[in-house]
Amino acid sequence: MQKLKSDRLQIGKWTFEWGRRTYIMGILNVTPDSFSGDGLLKNGGDWVALALQQARRFVAAGADILDIGGESTRPGSQPISADAELEHVLPVLHAIAKELDVPISIDTYKAPVAEAALQAGACIVNDVWGFHADPTIAEVAARHQAAVILMHNRSSWAHAEIKEKLGGRYVGVPYENLIADIQRELLESVALAHAAGIPDERIILDAGIGFGKSTEQNLELVDRLNEIRALGYPILYGPSRKSFIGYTLDLPPDQRLEGTAAAVAVGIVRGADIVRVHDVEAMTRVARMTDAIVRRSAAR
Repeated sequence: MQKLKSDRLQIGKWTFEWGRRTYIMGILNVTPDSFSGDGLLKNGGDWVALALQQARRFVAAGADILDIGGESTRPGSQPISADAELEHVLPVLHAIAKELDVPISIDTYKAPVAEAALQAGACIVNDVWGFHADPTIAEVAARHQAAVILMHNRSSWAHAEIKEKLGGRYVGVPYENLIADIQRELLESVALAHAAGIPDERIILDAGIGFGKSTEQNLELVDRLNEIRALGYPILYGPSRKSFIGYTLDLPPDQRLEGTAAAVAVGIVRGADIVRVHDVEAMTRVARMTDAIVRRSAAR
């Protein structure tokens, strides 16, 4: 497997040793409108209690990180204010940080949300716009010595297509060279991180499966994920229930478990270090089995 600029991440008391095993990130969508149907605000009620219950299940099932997000990023979704996002995520973050001994990632591209979340106990900033939407978020992450996940993203309303059964996807997104373009744009995000004082060992890259890429482009990207890891940074990989699976198999989000499992296994073979998933128990098993096959020497 490609050698990285740093072979481990130390964040607080937690150590991640890249290449030894695949780490599992469990998704907590504190939204009413998640594409996957798992938004914890969708039915009202005590959503903080629901989120804490789900977090407990995820940790018991093998989650190494919990990723809390308060704004949907599905194709065609509408942005919300930082204040609204904080109303969604902060009560959940406080409850989880108080009870569970697990690193927490805040899924946001807004500096005020990242600031409040890091003060409340998060230690990772997961920015789906790779520091391009709000450049001041890099300074926030650097000041708190947080790890950062920088994602590639070419999402736009102009290329979003919504189908009732299968949900949203992107079509006709222009790339001169898919992998080379993604590599170049990810390195632009890395440069923003470096400029803010974030060192290489705290940087994780995400190739942005499902974000501004067609079904065929996503399939190619999964198969060539090793070329993204060749940039020298650990890779977060998030195929879970995504539209490229649904449009390939003609299945809605709640029937994409097997497709997700196949995508997770291939992604690990191609070099993914962390997999971001909804179905933590099942995907932990997939990751452990795949690791047993492809990481035998690292595990010894």
